[in-house]
Amino acid sequence: MRRKISLKPITLLLLLITFVSYAKEEGTQGEPKNDRAAFVKEYIQHHLKDSYDFGLYSYTSDEGEHKHIGFPLPVILWDNGLKVFSSSKFHHGEEVAEVGGNYYKVHHSKIYKVDGPNEQIIEDEHHHATNEKPLDFSITKNVSLIILVFGIMFFMFSRMAKSYTKNNGMPKGMGRFLEPIVLYVRDEIARPNIGEKHYKRYMSYLLTVFFFVWIVNLFGLTPIGMNVTNNIAVTLCLALITYLITTFSGNKNYWKHIFWMPGVPVPMKIILAPIELLGTIIKPFALMIRLYANITAGHVVLMSIVGMIFLFQNWIGSSLSFLLAFVLAILELLVAALQAYIFTVLSALYFGMAVEEHDDHH
Repeated sequence: MRRKISLKPITLLLLLITFVSYAKEEGTQGEPKNDRAAFVKEYIQHHLKDSYDFGLYSYTSDEGEHKHIGFPLPVILWDNGLKVFSSSKFHHGEEVAEVGGNYYKVHHSKIYKVDGPNEQIIEDEHHHATNEKPLDFSITKNVSLIILVFGIMFFMFSRMAKSYTKNNGMPKGMGRFLEPIVLYVRDEIARPNIGEKHYKRYMSYLLTVFFFVWIVNLFGLTPIGMNVTNNIAVTLCLALITYLITTFSGNKNYWKHIFWMPGVPVPMKIILAPIELLGTIIKPFALMIRLYANITAGHVVLMSIVGMIFLFQNWIGSSLSFLLAFVLAILELLVAALQAYIFTVLSALYFGMAVEEHDDHH
């Protein structure tokens, strides 16, 4: 008997070859890949940076004019006096702003002083601006998000407190959503790491830092590009607060085990004391870098995969990039909560080490 040859696998193979060939041809058409790659790289850097205006999206009109949709934010400078004006004068960093006879220009998300309306920023051989830079107290995009998150947290917890008051200790509305999270922070983070005797002193800070990091991380996943925790200045402030609370909470046993550890030979005490003292600084430094690096890396990878859609410019590569970006975005939702959890757990662990009552006989 003759075997019948099925044409289905051959047909599928031919179709696959055709699609791959089509994808390669499409990748060579239109704009050069190097230009598209440079555009994607520039867009990723712009997405990660802070800015003086709130941009929702932009587009190019039929006349070739680049239009921005958003709203400006207040610029507050100190340059031989207080200078307050709207960031719309910069026209998204494209023009020089004139305020009180002085001229200012935005360069790499910083404001510098220039000599005239048509002057440019002067750079040295290392591409660093040499222009005078005024003191900047502006309400930037990241600052506005911090204020917004403060308002959200104040609203949530005030509603929760009112629900407890009105319903004789039974939560309703916002309280039903927040109570399991608050109890989890208390029972699974504060109590095990700090101890039953001292944990209540730190609950307000632990709850604040947990919800703050979680909410700002969630905002960072939105298309509006408000990324607070990928700003190392913000993570530095959070880590510094943890360091100050740990330092000023430390009891005599905590400092004794740093400078003169019991049960250790004297020569080793002299060697280990500066190492242990340095460790008190390294711990909050690790907090700062861990949060900053994880959030920044997540945004860079996610935006890079989204940018691959514009690099491939064909339905195969774009579809795969979109699918991968969608899966990674779901994973980033987990990372947003995970980073808030890790920062809170480590802070509680440091507090527990500072208030622990050691028994030198064991």
